[in-house]
Parts: sequence; C-alpha cells; structure tokens
Amino acid sequence: MPTHNHVLSTSSQLGQILQASRKSKKWSQAQLANKLGLSQSRVSHLELHAEELSFAQLIKWCAVLGLELSVGLRETRHEQTLTDW
Repeated sequence: MPTHNHVLSTSSQLGQILQASRKSKKWSQAQLANKLGLSQSRVSHLELHAEELSFAQLIKWCAVLGLELSVGLRETRHEQTLTDW
C-alpha cells in the first residue's frame, strides 16, 4: 500500500483526512464511533471540528485508522509565524 503523507496547516484539513481515512476503510461513522468508544454524533462533530479533539483522542483515532503522526521542522518556503495559526 502506498504511503501518503499530508502537511496540515488547519484543523479542517485534519478533519478531512480523518474522514477520508474512515471512508477509505468503508466504515460508517457509527462503526468508527464503536471502535473509539464515542457516539456517532460525536464522531460526526469531530470530523467537522477537529480542533476540539484532545491529543489523546487524536492519537487513539489515528491508531484505530492505522494512521501515524509526525512532527518536524517546516521547510523555509512554508514558514509561518505563530500568529498565522
């Protein structure tokens, strides 16, 4: 299976990636919710509002979907200040 890495700049991008990963497994929100110990409505909300995910929730969500997080230095051409966040 090919590796796809995504550079994230916004929480909405994270939500889109989490949703796309769920859909690529052909899981409904209810199926994912069951694996995460959440309600379907909470999964729906967090896919749209990923900024509300706690770090622990994000790590668990990634583990269930077979994703991993990576943090590194930004390339010079993509530098932003903290105020851009």
